[in-house]
Amino acid sequence: MSTLEIKDLHVSIDTEQGAKEILKGVTLTINTNETHAIMGPNGSGKSTLASTIAGHPRYNVTGGSITLDGEDVLEMSVDERAKAGLFLAMQYPVEVPGVTMTNFLRTAKTAIDGEAPKLRTWTKDVKEAMGKLKIDADFAQRNVNEGFSGGEKKRVEILQLELFKPKFAVLDETDSGLDVDALKIVSEGVNRAQEENQMGTLLITHYTRILRYIKPDFVHVFVDGKIAEQGGPELADRLEEEGYDRYLNVNA
Repeated sequence: MSTLEIKDLHVSIDTEQGAKEILKGVTLTINTNETHAIMGPNGSGKSTLASTIAGHPRYNVTGGSITLDGEDVLEMSVDERAKAGLFLAMQYPVEVPGVTMTNFLRTAKTAIDGEAPKLRTWTKDVKEAMGKLKIDADFAQRNVNEGFSGGEKKRVEILQLELFKPKFAVLDETDSGLDVDALKIVSEGVNRAQEENQMGTLLITHYTRILRYIKPDFVHVFVDGKIAEQGGPELADRLEEEGYDRYLNVNA
């Protein structure tokens, strides 16, 4: 079992008015084979947490720690975090002109594992994973995300997740912009990765609809850069009925 541990994390960004604190003391422990859903209103710090775990340079950690099996994640470069087993599915996947999907996937897999996958096995694995995610085979020769629809970009993110086999996946609003069919396909991919690799999942979302397909073990409500409440799956059901007003009124 592996453990991703976040302790009293404080994070700020630089603005024209000076440093602005976004995360104000977040503590969270995730084990492999667990699914943690983070929910909350806009601007509550959910995506900031995801970007900080991944190592985005815009975010300044001013206090606290992030460790993976006792190793200091904050001392790792972005590529070292990926090699250690961390994966971020971005809310807005970027286009990479001039780099084909085939080259990107194999180069990334080689960098993560420290050795190139055997070509025959790798080709078979990529083809099977694309088929399960209903990604057209022609996409393998297209440039990464270039001209892809929002749903296609999200499916390619989950393709990477299935092929790279991380210890922990941070899914930053992977459900945004997906229709019902694409949401189900993406969710099935996440569930496969978790079942096959004993992966831990940190699922960031505004809405409960994805939680109908990816069942959380724990739900954490983010408000104003802090965890305002946490509980089991029943908390998500309550949020569906009540919304976030009671948290916002308390913190007003």
